[in-house]
Amino acid sequence: MAKAKWVYSFGDGAAEGRADMKNLLGGKGANLAEMSNLGLPVPPGFTITTEVCTVFYDNGKTYPASLQNEVAAALAKLEASIGARFGDRENPLLVSVRSGARASMPGMMDTVLNLGLNDETVLGLASRSGDERFAYDSYRRFIQMYGQVVLGVEHHHFEDLLENHKIDIGATLDTELKASDWKQIVQGYQDVVEHELGKPFPQDPQEQLWGAIGAVFSSWMNQRAITYRRLHNIPAEWGTAVNVQAMVFGNMGEDCATGVAFTRNPSTGADEFYGEYLVNAQGEDVVAGIRTPQHLTIAGKLANKSTLPAMEEVMPGVFAELNKVRLTLEKHYRDMQDIEFTVQQAKLWMLQTRNGKRTAPAALKIAVDMVAEGLIDEREAIRRIEPGSLDQLLHPTLDPKAKKTILARGLPASPGAAAGAVVFSADEAEKRAAKGEDVILVRIETSPEDIHGMNAARGILTTRGGMTSHAAVVARGMGRPCVSGAGDLRIDYKAGTLSVRGTVVKAGETITLNGTTGEVILGHVPTIHPELSGDFATLMGWADKLRQMKVRANAETPLDARTARKFGAEGIGLSRTEHMFFDATRIIAVREMIMADDTAGRRTALAKLLPMQRDDFAEIFEIMKGLPVTIRLLDPPLHEFLPKSEAELAEMAKATGKDVETIRHRAHALHETNPMLGHRGCRLGISYPEIYEMQARAIFEAAAKVLKDTGEAVSPEIMVPLIVSKKEFDILKAMIDKVGAEIAEASGVTVPYMVGTMIELPRAALLAGEIAKSAEFFSFGTNDLTQTTYGLSRDDSASFLGAYQKQGIFEQDPFISIDTEGVGELVRIAAERGRKTRPDIKLGICGEHGGDPASIQFCQEVGLDYVSCSPYRVPIARLAAAQAAISIAPAETTA
Repeated sequence: MAKAKWVYSFGDGAAEGRADMKNLLGGKGANLAEMSNLGLPVPPGFTITTEVCTVFYDNGKTYPASLQNEVAAALAKLEASIGARFGDRENPLLVSVRSGARASMPGMMDTVLNLGLNDETVLGLASRSGDERFAYDSYRRFIQMYGQVVLGVEHHHFEDLLENHKIDIGATLDTELKASDWKQIVQGYQDVVEHELGKPFPQDPQEQLWGAIGAVFSSWMNQRAITYRRLHNIPAEWGTAVNVQAMVFGNMGEDCATGVAFTRNPSTGADEFYGEYLVNAQGEDVVAGIRTPQHLTIAGKLANKSTLPAMEEVMPGVFAELNKVRLTLEKHYRDMQDIEFTVQQAKLWMLQTRNGKRTAPAALKIAVDMVAEGLIDEREAIRRIEPGSLDQLLHPTLDPKAKKTILARGLPASPGAAAGAVVFSADEAEKRAAKGEDVILVRIETSPEDIHGMNAARGILTTRGGMTSHAAVVARGMGRPCVSGAGDLRIDYKAGTLSVRGTVVKAGETITLNGTTGEVILGHVPTIHPELSGDFATLMGWADKLRQMKVRANAETPLDARTARKFGAEGIGLSRTEHMFFDATRIIAVREMIMADDTAGRRTALAKLLPMQRDDFAEIFEIMKGLPVTIRLLDPPLHEFLPKSEAELAEMAKATGKDVETIRHRAHALHETNPMLGHRGCRLGISYPEIYEMQARAIFEAAAKVLKDTGEAVSPEIMVPLIVSKKEFDILKAMIDKVGAEIAEASGVTVPYMVGTMIELPRAALLAGEIAKSAEFFSFGTNDLTQTTYGLSRDDSASFLGAYQKQGIFEQDPFISIDTEGVGELVRIAAERGRKTRPDIKLGICGEHGGDPASIQFCQEVGLDYVSCSPYRVPIARLAAAQAAISIAPAETTA
């Protein structure tokens, strides 16, 4: 077996690594190697691999036995390349030590610059550079960075000492300090370290080097890195590499500079050089904001109305070389690059390149433009776009230039931004919205009864509930911004106030929600409505050509249906009929039906609902123009439709002719300890067949009317929820078929239709082969299937799921991304057994997972026919479905 190699060198136009060794060398190390191989000016150095990080953590923070010798050999090679020696008092080699994971984690891990300086080598640096001020400035930076990162001395100790010195001498900026000042600061910093640690600052460069290497590996497990990995689904076992590189100095004088640039505009995607630089500075000065950075190009300077000279003016030769490097890198990597560079005494050095972060509009433009330029093909363009980022294009966003005061933070449950007056009830929201007011509905938690207020509101804020709570799911379906689970907020319904840490917001006062970030903001923050650009349409056209699964939408209102069609939905995969019942004009009839003492009484109340349901379905069929519409028969338990407040009880008593006590008694009789597993779904249809009979009649009459009136095809798919056995399904299907036959005879129109079921209980999944003898389609209701497989309540689990993710029990929230091992296995079993019985059975998914890219990948692997999601996630699902198809049958991209 070949001996493990732990260290890879780069520089002088060659390297032991390559760009495709990112898993071993980390992103930074692989790209430094690649730039060296391209002959670009890269300061030489070496990379300690990510495998060392794994060994380090697996063996009680100890290194592989041969690592020390490999580092010594790589360091000797580096000394020969630079012509300086590490620790030499006359001609010292100084290095930077930086992290570099395979996935970019900007700012999450630790860096040390100017390593190798001590009380003797600083004299050599001063002598070689001819600039004592520069040498001692570099030394104080090193002590501060090393002291903080490696030795754990608090940052403020150094900052306070420097600030006090500037006050003493009447200086404002660091650049005003002379060599003698920096000497005093260096001594002061060393005293701080000795005082805090009880031992002097290390003078041995070897001790410094290994201390820094250890600190970088240790920073892989610091809290901010752990949090970042969790948020971006980066596995802990990937580890980080360590890059040790010869220092180049941007702070040696006026012919020196440092900067950061993007090969295209990361905000708009325009093909223009975009970036900033600072003369006579080190890298951290650009990001620290101590000095105002200058623009690289004259065009950038003019566009931003800056008076500071552009690099193109000040250093035209270096700028021309940098621009050439920009074009080389972009052509080589075939993607927009984020680059870091330093200019030392008029010589350009490249310190980093990586694929640049960009906004969604920029990502679309860059991908489409690069196809036109022949850099990539359509498949690669589709791969490049993060499906979830399309949310930025589909919803209003906050004006980034506007000032904002953040009141609290919750979960970013539904993207977009909205401002409006605070209201605490759904009725109030509807009433004020009807007068043309913008309102934000604020609730402790929402229930299905709040649907009218949620629809009327510009945005929804709850203090309880997670990313898949009722509020979150409904808000996403409606395209309303929603912040859920903002637990710091206190709501007092009686007083009509919302408060947090001494700040009180009263009913009628304005707040702004940012559903994309989870921020709750005081006052009105202006929003921007993005346009769906030509690039969007182009890319979606490519995606539609490549994907194999259809994409439908969950929709039950005409507005939802139209929105779904606008975003390219190919049908409705879930129309929840109960949402239609909560309308203020219908709820009384529903309540009359619930209060009825017998079948005849229920039928009388249902007869009032029939024309309303028929009109709903007819309008949806017309909008969908022959595309399939899956209608789920009534699912929630009846008690959800009953009034809660005394005022509502009195109103219902008046409408039904019953006294309040009778209504209260009926509500008590319907109360269930665990309604999610209670008298709901098809169990209602078995107990009260007249309910499902009325709904089936409304569907068939609406379909016949549209077919007769417009000549347009209609394609209803009637879905029976919560089935656990074939017998249950057969009873209800026979009733539906009977109603269908009656309407066909009465209208003279035969409507083509299907009857199927929702697979949302483990028993149904296991018995899918038997159920498929009767059911013509399955739609996987993965919200309930997840709840019943895990024994977890979706609305109550948010309080502890975070702890489970933190401890690695769950990799992600199973309500957001499908659990492929457990819930996914049930979907696989049901799909296989269903197809074995009925080879042409139609299979889809209509839970929240239908809009989640990772879950869509799973649906492709299982071979589902379609996914269904909220209207505003349709474009995301279309793109994710194309990516899933490409991942299973990839083709070579254009080089």
